[in-house]
Amino acid sequence: MQKVAIVTDTTACVPQEQVGKYDIEIVPVQLIIGEKTYRDGIDITPTEFYAMLRKAKKSPSTSSSSPNHYLEAYRKASRKAESILCLTEPSKFSAMFDAARDAIQIAKDTLQNVVIEVMECTTAAAGQGLVALAAARAAALNKPLAEVKEIANSVMSRVNLFATLDTLQYLAKSGRVPQAAALVNSILSIKPVFTLNHSDAHTVALPRTMKSALNRILKLMEVAVIKGQPLHVAVMHADSIGEAITLKDRIYSQFECEEIYITEFTPVMGVHTGPGLIGVAFYGEDKSL
Repeated sequence: MQKVAIVTDTTACVPQEQVGKYDIEIVPVQLIIGEKTYRDGIDITPTEFYAMLRKAKKSPSTSSSSPNHYLEAYRKASRKAESILCLTEPSKFSAMFDAARDAIQIAKDTLQNVVIEVMECTTAAAGQGLVALAAARAAALNKPLAEVKEIANSVMSRVNLFATLDTLQYLAKSGRVPQAAALVNSILSIKPVFTLNHSDAHTVALPRTMKSALNRILKLMEVAVIKGQPLHVAVMHADSIGEAITLKDRIYSQFECEEIYITEFTPVMGVHTGPGLIGVAFYGEDKSL
């Protein structure tokens, strides 16, 4: 039995092969499309979701995982480890952090000898996935909980996330931006580039084409990266695999990559951003850890 098991949820965009390799417990977030509820990653794939989203007359919605879903993940994790570290997205984005903590209280009667801690990430989507993978690698080396948490916190402080939207129409439908902004976006073909760091999302550029948006993301990466520093990179996309491959190839040729992979953007956020999103999460290797 190892010292620590890692739990996170489907918003982290961790590729299935990595989930299996590091034995990460993944809590599915629920997607509500029409009258039917789907468990993200179990009943529906991101590709299937974005195909349905393009055709949907009524905007799908999401339902944060209940404490019972986290409790089940804790039970599974407790069979293979003495302690559990659960990583969630920022509480300002969803109720998953609260659900994960509530599950600890419920688990006290049945998992009395298991230490469970919940860590609220300051990043999300593939950024959260990179933190979860770093923690899982440390756990696989049988490091104690305190050290795994230290590594997760260190990676969290170094993760950058940049992404571009193909359209603001879905954000307008969700009420996240005014209809007027979506109209301007439609007329001018703006592809807004945004960042998400320390739980705060904001726009950093307003290019007119997807090509310009990807160029801007690469420039932003150049500014954020120490020259010659090996990078861990996750390229994410919402039903735009062609652009994702192009961005991955450009990053690979331009930067020294310790790790780079493509993953599908979480439908839980894709409900609001819509298909066509392209983004990257990354952090530089710290050789002192």
